[in-house]
Amino acid sequence: MDPTNDPGLRSFVDVPEGSDFPIQNLPYGVFRPREGGPARPGARIGDLVLDLRGLEEAGGFDRCAHLPRGTFAATDLNGFLALGRPAWREARETLSRLLRAGEPRSAGDGALRERLLVPVAGIEALLPARIGDYTDFYSSKEHATNVGIMLRGKDNALMPNWVHLPVAYHGRASSVVPSGTPVRRPRGQVKPDDATVPLLLPTRQLDFELEVGFLVGPGNDLGRPIPVAEARAHVLGLVLVDDWSARDVQRWEYQPLGPFNSKNFATTISPWIVTLDALEPFRCAGPRQDPEPLPYLREDSDGAYDIRLEVRLGSREMEAPATICRSNTRYLYWSIAQQLAHHTITGCNVRPGDLMASGTISGPDEGSRGSLLELAWRGTKPISLGGGGARTFLEDGDTVEIAGGCEGNGYRIGFGECRGTVLPALE
Repeated sequence: MDPTNDPGLRSFVDVPEGSDFPIQNLPYGVFRPREGGPARPGARIGDLVLDLRGLEEAGGFDRCAHLPRGTFAATDLNGFLALGRPAWREARETLSRLLRAGEPRSAGDGALRERLLVPVAGIEALLPARIGDYTDFYSSKEHATNVGIMLRGKDNALMPNWVHLPVAYHGRASSVVPSGTPVRRPRGQVKPDDATVPLLLPTRQLDFELEVGFLVGPGNDLGRPIPVAEARAHVLGLVLVDDWSARDVQRWEYQPLGPFNSKNFATTISPWIVTLDALEPFRCAGPRQDPEPLPYLREDSDGAYDIRLEVRLGSREMEAPATICRSNTRYLYWSIAQQLAHHTITGCNVRPGDLMASGTISGPDEGSRGSLLELAWRGTKPISLGGGGARTFLEDGDTVEIAGGCEGNGYRIGFGECRGTVLPALE
């Protein structure tokens, strides 16, 4: 067992019971103190953030052979992402050792810890990386089947290519935002059923999409694909993703080239990158793939992760949000390794900080459908929010919260929140 995943590890930091961020997690992000100062990399533990720039300046990583001095002097994690797995493991092992209970410390360590451990309440969590490119996959068979039934009928739900390759589209990196950023209802070209020509209107069918995404570390040279067996070495970790969608805009524009304005206005991600090392104890088998993929997509080991996900929807009228979906990343038909291998099979080069999202994650039952499009079945079956009325699509003032985590032996590996509130369209 990787000693950083030992269920018996405890930190000298007082981590609340059931926290997403015990010492076994230690996800990376970028934060800015609310009192002022530049953005800086950090590692989350409990309700605190360890200032990695300050730790580096104090010599905390001096014994790490793969971490050049200045790695954490940046205002993003792109340089750290580019270093790859040897550096990532050194950093994780160093942080785990420094933060664990009972570790011998010098007399000056108390003051250093007090200065470098910052309360989460006093920081603003930012995007963890400069995201140069963003790709959104379509990797849930249940989601693809549900949407196919709505559009083409049960007998033609899945397109013939779907079980042979991870379908995807290229998204817009400039509108990827961190959790908590409001989402403005977009205007777009739609064609209502009773209209003879399209109209420019605020979307009436605003939706969320429950997803996870991974951040690319070391890239590949143009023309040289990343083999599926090596793909995880190019991935630091995962984040939660809400790929907001305007369904009426999408329905009018998507043929023949797929989503464009219906998706490009906002994509929300959780700010803390949960590493694959922290998630390793929760690796599991994904769905059986039939037919067998082509050789470049075949994996020799379990490719999925047992991450429980849920979506909560709140409104101004509700005292507390209602949980409207419970799903799991283990339902994904195509794994992150297969996604990256397929993305690069042409020789496409990926770069540190690129974001790859899974596509909507739906499960086998109605309560695990990862979008309102499915939950309310294209607006025909409104879902109840208890005291908050019912919804077919999102209304102004609604807040969508995505949460997720893995349940370990006495600890939880979580992601924090991925949250956005809908603002009215501009006049």
